[in-house]
Amino acid sequence: MTARRTFVRRTALAATTAVAALALAACGGDGGHDMGSMESDSSPSTSTSASASAEAGEHNKADVDFATEMIQHHRQAVEMADMAAKGASSQEVKDLATKIKGAQDPEIKTMSGWLTSWGEEVPEDMSSGMPGMDHDMSSGMPGMMSGEDMDKLEKASGTEFDKMFLDMMVQHHEGAIEMAKGEKADGEYGPATKLADDVITAQTAEIEQMNKMLGKS
Repeated sequence: MTARRTFVRRTALAATTAVAALALAACGGDGGHDMGSMESDSSPSTSTSASASAEAGEHNKADVDFATEMIQHHRQAVEMADMAAKGASSQEVKDLATKIKGAQDPEIKTMSGWLTSWGEEVPEDMSSGMPGMDHDMSSGMPGMMSGEDMDKLEKASGTEFDKMFLDMMVQHHEGAIEMAKGEKADGEYGPATKLADDVITAQTAEIEQMNKMLGKS
């Protein structure tokens, strides 16, 4: 009888162990499935993130036009600033010209990089001496000076230069702000609309400064 009871106990223990092993295996299978689900679930998230990045880089015709025209607009402002470094009599005017050039030169490079990355042509430098280039290009952009205006500024000196430079640069900045507002309304490329914001903020402040220097406010 004792031997029989021992045998029965051992048989029951073996059966219990087998059931426990099966349960663990089932759990392990479920865990593997959960990990697979987690990996699968992470894929759409990664895909969505990549899609968002691609969307942020999209651009349209308004962005191309803005970059193309603002490059030329900035180049003329830089050319005027270079004239001020030589012809201005006021140190305040010279300092302002240095500030304008320091801000707009890097923006020209940035916008040229956009056009190149989009497979678009970077416009010729209007100050390169091509006959009629500056006059022709000025007609399509607000605030641009004609070739005649630029000649007058270059020939001026002393306080006459200072006043002429400030008057012309106020007009030039107002044109740039108008162009920037157009980009904000119609553009699609995030960095371009951000640059348009920066142009509006910086040049509005400079217009106020120049009007004070002219005694207009």
